[in-house]
Amino acid sequence: MNLENQNSSYSKLIEKIGRSLETGRANIAHTINIELLKTKWEIGFHIIEFEQNGQDKAEYGSAILDQLSHDLKTKYGKGFSRRNVLDMRRFYIYFPIWQTVSAKLSWSHYVELIGIKDTLERKFYENQCIKENWSTRELQRQKNSSLFQRLAINKNLSEIKSLSEKGQIIEKSMDIIKDPYVLEFLEIPEYHIYSEKDLEQKIIDNIQQFLLELGKGFAFVGRQYRISLNNTHYYIDLVFYHRILRCFVLIDLKTKKINHADIGQMSMYLGYFKKEEMLEGENPPIGIILSKEKDEILVEYATAELTKNLFVSEYQLYFPDKNELENRLNRFLNS
Repeated sequence: MNLENQNSSYSKLIEKIGRSLETGRANIAHTINIELLKTKWEIGFHIIEFEQNGQDKAEYGSAILDQLSHDLKTKYGKGFSRRNVLDMRRFYIYFPIWQTVSAKLSWSHYVELIGIKDTLERKFYENQCIKENWSTRELQRQKNSSLFQRLAINKNLSEIKSLSEKGQIIEKSMDIIKDPYVLEFLEIPEYHIYSEKDLEQKIIDNIQQFLLELGKGFAFVGRQYRISLNNTHYYIDLVFYHRILRCFVLIDLKTKKINHADIGQMSMYLGYFKKEEMLEGENPPIGIILSKEKDEILVEYATAELTKNLFVSEYQLYFPDKNELENRLNRFLNS
């Protein structure tokens, strides 16, 4: 074997060994994760069986947790603080059937999930974590931004149950819309004066987080996307492509309350993209005007005769008040 062939074969050997190592490490991590989850689930089962004989009573009122935490730490070392023991107990209460525990999620994921008391909300985040492969940090961020409430706000009870049981299913343009969008990751002070150009640049600087907020299926195409009509140039702030819906998504940013001219301009952008940019087999474009503030009545009348693919949503620079969103959701369901 000459030197060139030997070097080529040796490189392939390194690659094969590398792939085997990566596969082995992944399998080991997967196995460890399963055993860790099962151990904590079984500990929760033993606590419930002993303490409550299987009955769900008050979590914080039982003296057994303090004593159990102390004795387990004394005998087995760290990892058995009262909070950890309580989490294992909750883990079993919320997931009493071991087969429903997903090996795709880590213990850190489940610690976040068991902190959610509402069953529908907890199930939604569990499903979304599995479907979209969220890290624990991403799960925390979506919880803090009240994603479930924002997606559920315009759905009826049957649709909310489906959202919980199946996660977010994207089939039509409305399925990708949120109101409000939460842009806390831009770190713009709430009362800071900034321009639309500043807002756009901040989004570009944090494009990964913005894509997470937009949701599954978005791919960034460009900023200040130029279109020309009769030798006049217009610039769309942000253009994305949605892989699932197979269409362009155009986003215009407004730092003040929108007016009917803003809506008309977006309608023109959509018309241009439908005629000039849309390819055979693709679906009509979607337009989203992201505004700091909107007049619901104006939006209703201004969009009444326009395409159903034009949406106006507010954005906010801080995490929403979850109680306020839940009250809005309850008012919507009871109206």
